[in-house]
Amino acid sequence: MELKAKVEALLFAWGDPITEKEMADALKVTALELRHAVNALKEDLSADDRGLRLVCVNDSYQLSTKPELFEAISEFAKKTRTKSLSNAALETLSIIAYKQPVLKSEIEEIRGVRCDQVLKSLERIDLIAVLGRMEIPGRPKVYGTTETFLRKFGLSGLEDLPKEEAIEETES
Repeated sequence: MELKAKVEALLFAWGDPITEKEMADALKVTALELRHAVNALKEDLSADDRGLRLVCVNDSYQLSTKPELFEAISEFAKKTRTKSLSNAALETLSIIAYKQPVLKSEIEEIRGVRCDQVLKSLERIDLIAVLGRMEIPGRPKVYGTTETFLRKFGLSGLEDLPKEEAIEETES
């Protein structure tokens, strides 16, 4: 398989900005090989018939929608806000609701998968919010639920969440 395709797949799956070194390590290629593949991908994506672009910010790369196409997809993007939540979103939201305040790394440890995109989606529809940043190296974000979360789930407060015993009974 062509390295350019692997780079594109990695950028798509990762979602967040990723450095050349991280990509080269992940794909087990040299920096020069990676740079050639990135440049070829960037050239391919610059064609008028492509909907994505390759953005480079602070030596990190990320795929994004071409700005001129935002209007064409914005109506759908608004509709997806009312779409039902995926299982991944429900799992992540449950962890945040019960463990808040909680770090992304704690959520990922519990779920066993990355959750960047799910967190962004839940933030975008105002079910969770960043409560602050932890005063440790990297100053990671601390997440919690919002008033919108309480309203959507018919709760007057977090104390109304089902207790662990009630959850275990429904599972058996």
